[in-house]
Amino acid sequence: MTQPAAAPAIELVNVTKRYGDAVALDGVSLRIESGEFFCLLGPSGCGKTTTLNLIGGFIPLTSGELRIEGQRVNDLPPHRRDVNTVFQNYALFPHMSVADNVAFGLRMEGLPDIEVGHRVTEYLELVGLDEYRDRYPGQLSGGQAQRVALARALAKRPAVLLLDEPLGALDLKLRKQMQVELSRIHRQVGTTFVFVTHDQEEALSMATRIAVMAGGHVRQIGSPREIYQGPVDRFVADFIGESNFLDGRVSTNGTGPGFQLTDGTVVPTPTSAGGTQNGRVALMIRPESVGVGRQPPAGTAPPVVIRGRATNVAFMGNHTRITVETDAGILVALRFHGESDEHAVEEEMLDQEVHVWWDPRESTVVTAGGPRGSDEESGGGPEG
Repeated sequence: MTQPAAAPAIELVNVTKRYGDAVALDGVSLRIESGEFFCLLGPSGCGKTTTLNLIGGFIPLTSGELRIEGQRVNDLPPHRRDVNTVFQNYALFPHMSVADNVAFGLRMEGLPDIEVGHRVTEYLELVGLDEYRDRYPGQLSGGQAQRVALARALAKRPAVLLLDEPLGALDLKLRKQMQVELSRIHRQVGTTFVFVTHDQEEALSMATRIAVMAGGHVRQIGSPREIYQGPVDRFVADFIGESNFLDGRVSTNGTGPGFQLTDGTVVPTPTSAGGTQNGRVALMIRPESVGVGRQPPAGTAPPVVIRGRATNVAFMGNHTRITVETDAGILVALRFHGESDEHAVEEEMLDQEVHVWWDPRESTVVTAGGPRGSDEESGGGPEG
């Protein structure tokens, strides 16, 4: 007999949240599987924090259905949901020691003292802070305070851990360290993490799947690689990483589907590009996929090659960023050091005629916009 499929950790079905006439979420549906590190990513005002607050029970939804592990929780208060939350400000009790902060929720649940002690030690060791157990929050660095908040939330062993931009207050170096630490902890405990951020690097480096949001809608859901390499529209492509966009139109000739640039160059494209013929479209190429040089490359399988003029050459440390104006539009190319000529050669390109090229398999036809919702609501972006 076939076993029924396990219920997802979280499921939103056509969820809408309104504040008067303002729509914060508009018919959002999400399915987050147990054990995922799921990231809600988008600009300010996109609806990601509203989604997190709805899951946590901190605000009521207007319509739709919300389930946690298969149970409908629309009307359940936060303390009756099997979730816990790490906030950006950590919300540690300043008058309590680190150990007492971690123990607080366990004692409120009435766990025996011996079990409380075991869990406090277990989760402080998990985050590497057991030796700090007698310190107070005011004696901790930002990264240490963040890990205490994480230990406190995990100690209750929730089915779902909500993380509301917890790295936002940390400096860049510490933020990168905590990205590695959070990934390690997630792998070790196996709890479902739902992480809210506007930082694409955080999402790409930690998440198993990402939901890109804008204007109260989900624009795309997929793995970091799927979203980076195959964005569904120009908004997603522009928000996730840096992109070049060349205007033109989808065309079909004797050799198959292609994309005709405004200078007449035809770029071979996948057959899926035909689905965008009736809308405004652009060809997207990532800067790291664009080559640049005084001469086009030699090879048996020639890439797309167009001419232009290098208008800017900027040394960026481990790579050089070269901006080229062409008749088809402006292209940015990245030349990583060790994989190209010396920077002195690159500087000689400035104000000179150059060739830019790319493998057509590394370009994608994207629609100009996306689903409903204005781009003003989504914090800016292309029209659509």
